[in-house]
Amino acid sequence: MMTVQPSPTIAITRLANELRRQGRDIIGLSQGEPDFDTPDHVKEAAKAAIDAGQTKYTDVDGTPEIKRAIVGKFARENGLSYDISQISVGTGGKQVLYNAFCATLDDGDEVIIPAPYWVSYPDMVRLAGGKPVIVACGEEDGFKLTAERLREAITPRTRWLVLNSPSNPTGAGYSAADLRALANVLLDHPHVMVMTDDMYEHIRYDGWAFSTIAAIEPRLLDRTLTCNGVSKAYAMTGWRIGYAGGPEKLIRAMATLQSQSTTNPSSISQAAAVAALTGPLDFLTERNAMFKTRRDLCLAAFNDIEGLSCRTPDGAFYLFPSCAGMIGRRRPDGRAIETDIDFATFLLEDAGVAVVPGSAFGLAPYFRISFATATDKLRSACERIEEACGKLSR
Repeated sequence: MMTVQPSPTIAITRLANELRRQGRDIIGLSQGEPDFDTPDHVKEAAKAAIDAGQTKYTDVDGTPEIKRAIVGKFARENGLSYDISQISVGTGGKQVLYNAFCATLDDGDEVIIPAPYWVSYPDMVRLAGGKPVIVACGEEDGFKLTAERLREAITPRTRWLVLNSPSNPTGAGYSAADLRALANVLLDHPHVMVMTDDMYEHIRYDGWAFSTIAAIEPRLLDRTLTCNGVSKAYAMTGWRIGYAGGPEKLIRAMATLQSQSTTNPSSISQAAAVAALTGPLDFLTERNAMFKTRRDLCLAAFNDIEGLSCRTPDGAFYLFPSCAGMIGRRRPDGRAIETDIDFATFLLEDAGVAVVPGSAFGLAPYFRISFATATDKLRSACERIEEACGKLSR
């Protein structure tokens, strides 16, 4: 446990809450949670499940109903063919990923994680006894892993490659061509499994097309765990339902592990997720349009601030601006901005805006904001950040 750090996003939120208790007006842009409500048809399905008495234990890793809904979703939306015996359902996407690592990693097994990465990947690997192998993927490569870097990172101890598209924290998305290039490398290394985290699949912009690697290269299907959930697209973060499709042997091992930890996910949440996965997706059009408006508002603001720059994301609801131009400047109190952590701390203390430093995601000097919040708050936050940056002297 001494090697594991608490989630930096939660730590920033905790500090921001402490400042709020002190009377400060803090705009929180650190947590990735849609401000939209769960769709009505999903809520109604949950109420109906309660009224019908669906409040008992279910199968450990998901009811037959939710597994059938997931099989249908994978076939309909991703061109992937699974049997219900190849489906795992957990209490949020994080549990599904963690179960997979615990079920497969021996001490010293390596997991390739492109950086910037979601903050939980490396620590989940460490908790399972594995070794995270961090591969820096700079802005010059669109924050994406290249085939050459993947080939260099693979060793005989490599057990997994983790891919997240669109990405948290950058919003970068792997195209079909990107995935084809990575797949060609993986075909030469049959001992390497692939974990794809597709949680932000439906949140995308500017015509960018989502792809997942097992569909691009069917020969990888039997060693790919395709992970997803209902949290982001359906605004169901609190319902805690994640799922995955993968090799039956792995799914059985994950179920055994889950049977001795949490047992089944909430029966009511599973019923709600069935409605989400089998229901309409038309509500996403309006929500994605709103996300795009917010994205463009913040992009324009940050790119107009001297010392900041930001790449346009393909999907998700994050921006990952570079603050390299701020390193070396001084705060009004004379303290130097030496790292992105210093810069994030300055924004919180001076501007009252909570962001997450890029070093938490394995790449500095950057910072992440979530634009999944009210537009007026985002506008105010951008104005505060601009004013605060103007106070920094060279």
